[in-house]
Amino acid sequence: MATKHEQILKYIENLAVGEKISVRKIAKNLSVSEGTAYRAIKDAEILGFVSTIKRVGTLRIERKQKDSIEKLTFAEIVNMIDGQVLGGREGLYKALNKFVIGAMTIEAMERYTDAGNLLIVGNRERAHELALNRGAAVLITGGFDTSDEVKQLADEKELPIISTSYDTFTVATMINRAIYDQLIKKEVVMVEDILTPFEDTAYLDTSEKVSDWHALQEATGHSRFPVVNKGLRLVGMVTSKDIIDKNLTISIERVMTRSPLTVGPKMSVASVAHMMVWESIEVIPVVKDDLTLIGIVSRQDILKSMQMIQKQPQVGETIDDTIAKQVEEKQNDHEEPSYEFKVTPQMTSSLGTLSYGVLTQLVCDVVQQKLFSMKKRNVAIENVSVYFLKPVQMDAVLHVIPRVLEMGRKAGKLDVELYLEGILIGKAIVACQMMER
Repeated sequence: MATKHEQILKYIENLAVGEKISVRKIAKNLSVSEGTAYRAIKDAEILGFVSTIKRVGTLRIERKQKDSIEKLTFAEIVNMIDGQVLGGREGLYKALNKFVIGAMTIEAMERYTDAGNLLIVGNRERAHELALNRGAAVLITGGFDTSDEVKQLADEKELPIISTSYDTFTVATMINRAIYDQLIKKEVVMVEDILTPFEDTAYLDTSEKVSDWHALQEATGHSRFPVVNKGLRLVGMVTSKDIIDKNLTISIERVMTRSPLTVGPKMSVASVAHMMVWESIEVIPVVKDDLTLIGIVSRQDILKSMQMIQKQPQVGETIDDTIAKQVEEKQNDHEEPSYEFKVTPQMTSSLGTLSYGVLTQLVCDVVQQKLFSMKKRNVAIENVSVYFLKPVQMDAVLHVIPRVLEMGRKAGKLDVELYLEGILIGKAIVACQMMER
């Protein structure tokens, strides 16, 4: 039977897109406490089918698919620019596909403004009216208002007309930044993207016996299975080690490992990879907050996804991508391979010297490239110890030399030295683990 929390989420999901949601109303309709209703609404917001807008309220919105995450809704624009909705509130949940700067004549504006656009313009009422009639929303910059007729038209067309105190350049920059951030989020692979779903997962329940493990092992070829109770909630894991020399009639509940490590569907694959390496586990269950089993992730799934990520072109560039672009390998005939790195202004601290965070990431990048050249492809950095560092000015070109101190099949340790014009200015020790098949 579904919990109250799940019932509220289902209720919210069944509401019409654009409908207002309130804690008090949900608590009254479903006979639950306001605290329970509030927590469910916040979860619905995380899941992406509810949005809270200042001075408007909480609305049911369309859930965004990952492949179209670069499209923002007008509601998100309102929150981003601290805007005020003057009219057309019913259209706030709609997605915009392009924004247009209205620095042109009305005649030219007709050619560039289409349905689904957001026209960014000042106090030009004719432009507001033209955009709404062509199916576009309007964002008025400079804190200006518009006429009651335009507001009424916005309500009729169900297209928002928004006012903000920011200027046009600032607004365009903020929207561009938001789209860029969404593109970065799109590239991060989550557990939910790669898991084996529950319907395809081989599992045992607490009422089964060791003989059932043997039957399942023979049918699937696997040796690790999650164990669930009657409510399909995870209670343990059972592996070949647990059932060695055990009587076939013994209950699975008596031999399983209780309270196993679990992950949620919204965890990044990188986090799970580190967890599986450090804990030396091959399969990890994926559960909801209430421990209901929704699938499993195997080491093979993780490796495939990590290799896929490495092949993908970068669309939204992160700070780490910017640092990695500055690392250039140098091959010398008589010396071991080394790397060059140029310190750009954005990589410096408030004092104008190389940021400690950038230095740490530089060391990690160099170690990963060094190990990649040694055919060690899936590396998890375990520890970085920077034990010597002199200030490095912007525009300096560092010479970085990584040396292997220890290297085994599963773990390694490297020494990294940083030189500036032939003078040693930094040293670090990096411990890492390799995630191999």
